[in-house]
Amino acid sequence: MRGRIVLIALLLIINMFLLVRLIWSDQGVFAYLELKGRYEVLQARLNAVDEESLDLSQEIRRLKSDKAYQEKVVRERMNFVRQDEILYIFPDNAVESGERADERKN
Repeated sequence: MRGRIVLIALLLIINMFLLVRLIWSDQGVFAYLELKGRYEVLQARLNAVDEESLDLSQEIRRLKSDKAYQEKVVRERMNFVRQDEILYIFPDNAVESGERADERKN
């Protein structure tokens, strides 16, 4: 009878040790949940990069094949003009308060 109680106590201690190790070790449940969260974040980033790559490859194809789109991009992004055209570039904050204009004068 005494041997049986010792065996049950030993098995309980071993089970408690295994339970603690299952939950809080480096390969336990909390580590798994952390890795799962990191995986989901990386998967979302990968999907975003894939989508951006697809958009860029479509734009490259369009730039290679569509002359009108090429001209539009060059004119918008590089401020190119056709012959006999005048380009006006306005600052982003075209409307300034009277105080700022007065400060610049002084």
